[in-house]
Amino acid sequence: MPATIRDVARASGVHISTVSRTFSAPHLVNPETRVRVLACAEELGYRPNRAARALITGRTHNIGLIIADIANPFFPPLIKAAEGQARHRDYHVFVADTNEDPAAEEELVHALAKQVDGVLLCSPRMSNALIEQVSREVPVVVINRQVTGLPCVMMDVGQGARAAIEHLLGLGHRQLALLGGPRGSWTNQQIRRAAGAAARSGGAELTVLGPNPPTETGGSALATQVRDSGVTAVLAYNDLMAIGLIEGLDHLGIRVPQDVSVVGVDDIALSRLTRPKLTTVATPTAAAGRTAVDMLLQHDSELRPRGGGRAAAVGDRRTTAQVMLQTELVIRDSTGPLPGRSRPGSVPDGPGPHRLADPGSPTVTTGGVVAS
Repeated sequence: MPATIRDVARASGVHISTVSRTFSAPHLVNPETRVRVLACAEELGYRPNRAARALITGRTHNIGLIIADIANPFFPPLIKAAEGQARHRDYHVFVADTNEDPAAEEELVHALAKQVDGVLLCSPRMSNALIEQVSREVPVVVINRQVTGLPCVMMDVGQGARAAIEHLLGLGHRQLALLGGPRGSWTNQQIRRAAGAAARSGGAELTVLGPNPPTETGGSALATQVRDSGVTAVLAYNDLMAIGLIEGLDHLGIRVPQDVSVVGVDDIALSRLTRPKLTTVATPTAAAGRTAVDMLLQHDSELRPRGGGRAAAVGDRRTTAQVMLQTELVIRDSTGPLPGRSRPGSVPDGPGPHRLADPGSPTVTTGGVVAS
């Protein structure tokens, strides 16, 4: 028969309420008593009932993580990192998939609000106004998007897009294409703005194709347009689209990088397994997951019960910090010199490959390049 809170109280010589406080509010318990209670609980194999603890504290120790598309390989490292960080803080994570649907996203936030202490919105498709509205119902941290007045963890894809375009310019390319991502995507806006500015600065022409589904199929479907546009280099919204494009170009008899150079964004595991290996902008997804959990729980000790026994951060004390994590260009085999030009001595390729600090440092830095 499982040990009960009464068994622990009897074994440690304290009142049941002291055992309860040891698990729900340990800072209120004398350190010596706390150590004794925890030791007895461990010896007896006692595990506190989370549901019962939630009724007492008004906190569930659960976090909701809402993902735009769980089938996209971009998200699993973020999910895994967030779960690990939450577990370290004695929290559990509920993961939900919206399938890129803003209506489903809103519905999920409302459904989770009464079951969790906060929600992480990853690459949300809702409008900023709607995100602000649901944040009044439950504490929210936004990942991979900037929303004024709310805590956000962003990856500097703009910096990465600039580095990618500058790399292609350095190889001699002047006719470039950008494969846009989904409509309403903050990441897509950042990439488009930065890529356009970098292309203009380098005297190149950038053709934007999109918006498009951020999938392998979405990239493959654009192969004919890329061929007909006459461009010699392409930056895709993400690695899946880049990989799909390479496959579509291959069906058309167009070689990568001999005929067209291709760059992705994300550095998913598949980018290192494709042939040719994909040049890409590495995004710190795991670091973003850990940082978002820490931001949500930053004022954990300030959480207070609200109506119906739930918990929320005190409104005027909730963090509104916004963190930008650096990205890094990883040069592999899918980019090469402008057709007809040899790499050695043709066109300067920037300062040369080098490695910056590991992607994910919470700073805004200039673009980094690393050969891989």
